[in-house]
Amino acid sequence: MRWIQKISEFVRSQPDVFRFLVFGFGGYIVWHLTYEEYLKPATLLDEYVTQHLIISTEWVMESLGYLVNAYFQATDGMFRTRVGIAGAQGVFVGPSCDGVVLFALFAIFILSFPGRWTRKAWFIPMGISVIHAANVFRIICLLWIQLYFGEEAMTFNHDYTFTVFVYSIIFLLWYLYATKSKRPLAQEGVSETSPST
Repeated sequence: MRWIQKISEFVRSQPDVFRFLVFGFGGYIVWHLTYEEYLKPATLLDEYVTQHLIISTEWVMESLGYLVNAYFQATDGMFRTRVGIAGAQGVFVGPSCDGVVLFALFAIFILSFPGRWTRKAWFIPMGISVIHAANVFRIICLLWIQLYFGEEAMTFNHDYTFTVFVYSIIFLLWYLYATKSKRPLAQEGVSETSPST
């Protein structure tokens, strides 16, 4: 039973860290179950996010003078899942690439971290917007790589380079939130854990 005593000591000595771990892991489990059991099968959340990614990508590419391949949308049904430019095969944007899960991970981290709710209320939407914009940038770069360097280079960068890129953006946002507080974490946690936060 020594491990129970160690856990109790940890909870007493590091209440903010314990709170973060419990809310973080608990929040992720709740999100995962909600997403898999309800949001994904019963709503069009992924479809709308994917559609916006494709439309935004096409707008940027057309603004830069590239010809968008409209024929890529012929078999997509109501929502579009592919984006392409003249001279390249185009890319498929699936549910695993739309960033919805990343939005949730980012939001859960911020919600689990001690701090003012007023700060979280603007930082979470701002962060999700940055992640979404980074995803648009990722798709644009993949189209360029596919056009100029071929399918193999595009696949490699999709699997590795841009995975690191997008996660780095999320970690940077987390870091900025955690370090740009007016007070250190321990002080903020003590003063901000009242019911008004």
